[in-house]
Amino acid sequence: MGSAITPGRAIGTVLVVLGLVATLSALLVPVYFFDGNRTIALARSGWQDDGKGTWKTEYGPLTPLDRDFIRKVRDAGLWEVPAGKAAQERGTRKSVRIAGDHLVDGHTELDRRAIEAGRTLKVKLPNEPASASQKSLEDINSAQGDEFDQVLVDRLRRAHGVVFGLVGLVRDQTRNSMVRSLATRANAIVLDHLTVLEDTGLVDFEALNDAK
Repeated sequence: MGSAITPGRAIGTVLVVLGLVATLSALLVPVYFFDGNRTIALARSGWQDDGKGTWKTEYGPLTPLDRDFIRKVRDAGLWEVPAGKAAQERGTRKSVRIAGDHLVDGHTELDRRAIEAGRTLKVKLPNEPASASQKSLEDINSAQGDEFDQVLVDRLRRAHGVVFGLVGLVRDQTRNSMVRSLATRANAIVLDHLTVLEDTGLVDFEALNDAK
């Protein structure tokens, strides 16, 4: 006959099993939430998959996220440089004109870098703003006086808030050194633009939260 299992041994076995379950849960839960947060970040950044997979380049793998980021930097230059010039010329507040200076300088540099990256990595870039970007520029150009300042800050602050999330995501994930360099510089410039736009005192943060 086999030896009987004592109550003490049975309790000990149960405790060991429970300990193993707890340890496994502790390992899996962070992964679950990390993946969930990453999915949320991807969704909020609004990037688009071109369906062309990952390309091999001398600078490292080039993913659909990398390519979309380069295109979005180019798109930003196509409408935010003209918006910045409008702010320089038509801003009724000194702070808006200062923001215009930063926008023109920053996006002129990023546009040059995006064009260089597109040419080097064989990424086709737009020559006209996307429809949503064009609409924002039209809204800015059609506004007058104090309304001009408000519309300009509204449109640009919202756009920079969205792209700031994308910049962080790309900087975190990319394995392409040229894209990483672009994202690193974009991070500094976009943060600067967020700051000068907020320094105008015209940012409606409640409206920004409602739009998310």
